[in-house]
Amino acid sequence: MSEVREVAVLVGSLRKESLNRKLAGALARLGAPKLTMKIVEIGDLPLYNQDLDTSPPAPWTRLRETVRAADAVLFVTPEYNRSVPGVLKNALDVASRPYGHNAWNGKPGAVVSASPGAMGAFGANHHLRQSLVFVNVPVMAQPEAYVGGAGELFDESGALKKETTREFLIAFLAAFGAWIESNRTPK
Repeated sequence: MSEVREVAVLVGSLRKESLNRKLAGALARLGAPKLTMKIVEIGDLPLYNQDLDTSPPAPWTRLRETVRAADAVLFVTPEYNRSVPGVLKNALDVASRPYGHNAWNGKPGAVVSASPGAMGAFGANHHLRQSLVFVNVPVMAQPEAYVGGAGELFDESGALKKETTREFLIAFLAAFGAWIESNRTPK
């Protein structure tokens, strides 16, 4: 990968001290300089309502334009009730509409899920992948990234404490960079 790739990062948790937000920050630091990762805020998106498509709210337009401008997308998500948090599902809906104007279309993607529990938000990870198939995001299959025990991963500054996790995430990002190169559509 010779060029820097712009990656839009969507975090499925709005909480200020979210483990997934910390993980997204760690991924951004580990991915530099080849992958420039920018968190796309989704907490201000009004719920998708087709009636608003004729005059979309500014946050919808911002999300759609940001996704279209990115080379790839990375989803970092917790699990709520064995599924994807509503805020993340809403972002998928907003940027995939109106019909025929899907901003996600063809964007190479990857999913990382994290939780304090041992399963690392496995259910949300796979449920999200199901939706991404429909919006035509070619999602990297391997390596899968389920980060369990996330409550013990970060120090007070948000830096990773576990070297094994750091090594895994570096390998994940290297694979993602290769995935982007083999699946991206030239702008």
